[in-house]
Amino acid sequence: MHGGYGGAVDTVSKEDVEYMWEAGSTSNGVFGVKTPLDAKWIHAFRKLYEMPETATQAEVWRKAFPHCNKHIWMTRRNKVRLAVSWWRAIVSGEWHRKYGEKPQEHDIADEYKFDAINHLFIECSIREAAMEQFFSEEGIVPLTIVYEDFILDYEGTVLKVLEFLNIPVGNVNVSQPSLDRLADDVAEQWVQRFREERQKGWENIAW
Repeated sequence: MHGGYGGAVDTVSKEDVEYMWEAGSTSNGVFGVKTPLDAKWIHAFRKLYEMPETATQAEVWRKAFPHCNKHIWMTRRNKVRLAVSWWRAIVSGEWHRKYGEKPQEHDIADEYKFDAINHLFIECSIREAAMEQFFSEEGIVPLTIVYEDFILDYEGTVLKVLEFLNIPVGNVNVSQPSLDRLADDVAEQWVQRFREERQKGWENIAW
């Protein structure tokens, strides 16, 4: 599965791959991995398997994970809100919050930085373009999960994923999500401020 994987790497060993297979496999033998598939991961796998620089991302991925035949791509339509959420997590140190848990108090109202959010806005767009190229190279039509839709229909999305993975649904009871949203008033203020500053001087305002 492709999405956001914690941190890029420069090298990967065969022991790392074996650990990945073991840690990422369930008791019934199903293996899954969550990754942004960034350039450093591809470079590390290309080096491990001694593949030429001309090998495409798809070819390197297929070599590393030969039996990967299901791809789920999670995306977010509003890249401005994604970039702001990313920056909020960086400055607050709060990346996750358990469902129902009381929000932590953060004094980050003055931590707004246009350049930082703009960089993340561009980076997340470039990362999505890279994923689009990977899917095109390999002729993959992934199951696309849109964050905004996921939030509105959590249970329906979970059932859709199970169906895509050919896992019998039956009378499955979908529990509450384990994580809660982090968006708050400060994040919304940053979204609106960035939206206005990013389009300053434009003749045709898009948003």
